[in-house]
Amino acid sequence: MTMTNPCPRPPAAAWTALTLLGLLTACGGPDVAAPPPPPPPPPAPVVNTAPNFLAGAIAQTGYDGNADDLLTGGLGKTGLLAAAAPAFANPLAPTPAELRRNAIFTNYRAVLDYSAAGGFGRLYGPNIDNAGNDTLGEGKIAGTEYIAVADDGTGKQNVVLMVQVPNSFDAKNPCIVTATSSGSRGIYGAIGSSGDWGLKHGCAVAYADKGSGNGLHDLMSDTVIQIDGTLASATAAGKKAHFKADIGDGERASYNAAFPNRVAYKHAHSQQNPEKDWGRDTLRAVKLAFYVLNEKYGNPIAGGTSKEVVLTPANTLVIASSISNGAGAALLAAEQDSEGLIDGVAVTEPQIQPAANSGLTIKFGADMVNNHSKPLVDYFTFANVYQPCAALSSQADQSLHAFYWPAAYAAAAQNRCAALKARGLLAGTTLAAQADEALAKMNDYGWSTATNFTQMSHFRLATNSIVMTYVNSYGRFKVTDNVCGYSFANTSASGDVIAQLPATQAGLFSTGNGVPPSGGINIVWNDSVGGAKLDFLAVSPTSATADFGLDGALCMRALATGKDPVSGATLFGNMKSWSDRVLAGVAEVQATAKLRGLPTIIVAGRSDTLIPVNHAARAYYGKNQLNEAATAKTRYYEVTNAQHFDSFLPAATLLGYDARFVPLHVYFVRAMDQMWAHLKNGTALPASQVVRTTPRAGGAALAATNVPPWSATPAAGDTIGFAAGTLTVPQ
Repeated sequence: MTMTNPCPRPPAAAWTALTLLGLLTACGGPDVAAPPPPPPPPPAPVVNTAPNFLAGAIAQTGYDGNADDLLTGGLGKTGLLAAAAPAFANPLAPTPAELRRNAIFTNYRAVLDYSAAGGFGRLYGPNIDNAGNDTLGEGKIAGTEYIAVADDGTGKQNVVLMVQVPNSFDAKNPCIVTATSSGSRGIYGAIGSSGDWGLKHGCAVAYADKGSGNGLHDLMSDTVIQIDGTLASATAAGKKAHFKADIGDGERASYNAAFPNRVAYKHAHSQQNPEKDWGRDTLRAVKLAFYVLNEKYGNPIAGGTSKEVVLTPANTLVIASSISNGAGAALLAAEQDSEGLIDGVAVTEPQIQPAANSGLTIKFGADMVNNHSKPLVDYFTFANVYQPCAALSSQADQSLHAFYWPAAYAAAAQNRCAALKARGLLAGTTLAAQADEALAKMNDYGWSTATNFTQMSHFRLATNSIVMTYVNSYGRFKVTDNVCGYSFANTSASGDVIAQLPATQAGLFSTGNGVPPSGGINIVWNDSVGGAKLDFLAVSPTSATADFGLDGALCMRALATGKDPVSGATLFGNMKSWSDRVLAGVAEVQATAKLRGLPTIIVAGRSDTLIPVNHAARAYYGKNQLNEAATAKTRYYEVTNAQHFDSFLPAATLLGYDARFVPLHVYFVRAMDQMWAHLKNGTALPASQVVRTTPRAGGAALAATNVPPWSATPAAGDTIGFAAGTLTVPQ
């Protein structure tokens, strides 16, 4: 019988070709019976959809870079250096465009030494390009600005988010930089730091006001500031109000009768404890940026108006950044980033609270740091008690005395020392001894001696305002609670409560910083002997002297610790209840220092009196090393002769800061440049180290030699080390 070959052999040439193409069957012939399956269809495009946390529409405005722009509000370098912001055409009713322009003027300058001698316009500023050269003229940047509000539907949160997309944005090399506001500032609060750097690099900049900002509610007139900065009645504004105190009309009327001319402020009185959501808000700003970028650059989807998502975290470089509170928000966002949105972090002077840190020892030179990692409200209420007396120490240098302490304040500082002695909180028998003892207590509580010079200025301009705002915020108190007898109001030259000034109130969106004293609004102590007074002129019932209201300061200290600061006894009754609320709020804002191995640069000034490094930057870095020693990619650079407020440096003749300190902003720019190079090119991050600067002589111009870069390979005497739970920082 003849058998048919089941695998007939094709001609040799065909055999060779089929072999090369891999189309032979198992028996050596071509697979003609089972052709390969067709390729799978392409995946359906991912439709770009608006984030579900948005309340209302996204406002969009384009700026041509001439008449108006993203970075300078149309003012350019020259306008930003003017002695004052431009006047409003109608001071009682400025337009949203005028309010935006002046808010950019205020906020850009608020975080920088804006003097030419200090480096503005030469080492940094809108005219300085990415290579550090003066090539950008007025520094105006064309592009589109998007503003939205994140809320849960109640209008009680109303977190403002903004994305600025410069015309130089390259969708083939996309990047996003976060710019969460420093302090409690409004939406433009980081325009001079992250905003400036990001826009110049062609990145979209994602801003968030963190649920604070200039949210005023004038309780007498029932007037509020709207999202666009204009004023309206609370009824007319509705959910467009930046903030409305959560009290009924009857409660408001009763409060006005007992405490006329008071105002509520959002950060203090929103009852939201917004700090617990700073990380979330920063991540939401990034998500909003991805949405608007894909709306702008995404491919149209056939048959509709939707856009395809083409820019994603996988192909877009994202740097979380900012300064101060905004820096803390960036770190919190990195901790909470479960979606892989962020590629790296670069921040300066972070206000960050690393929670219980008993596993960490901090060694500064040869000395152990006795107190570190304290919560913000703990160390601020401590300062609020002792700082005005400590500021009188000869070790703090009283050269600032005439500027910061007019006669009434100088007397109050001396009365504070005497009152502390009378309460048994100081032992010294002379004013000099009491002042030295108070300063020694500050140093032991975490402020290094490098901060001594600025104790006076910080009490005068910052300490009491932080205490008032954060105690109220953490405890979720209503404005009508008058916690420890404090309230907000305008005051006269004699310290008495007066009505709001209409023209000042109309411009608060531009001039306020979200933490009174600000924009004419001051802190008032209702319990002062003789009636409500400006807190700096308040008379304590216990001492019967004008001692900066020590009784009120001790009350705030008690709420922050749960104990009577004089007797040490545990609180009871209403004080115990209120303290429990404050401490619960504090617990909500503590950081983990777990950065998931993200490349991170933290820069801080050694002389930071506002946010002392032992409680924030050093403590957080140390905890990160404890948590992630094997995987951490965090670097800490501590800059000598640098403090928190670069904006204090320009007033050289009054403050003396220029001859003692260098602008930390120089190192913010370098941190961003370093992280950019690392993420784009794989450039190694230098080891953690102390950067040693040289302050300029008073009145002299800052030179590059005053602010040297950190070293690629720091010397042993400059290297910050970590081993066996001990963070070692060279003197």
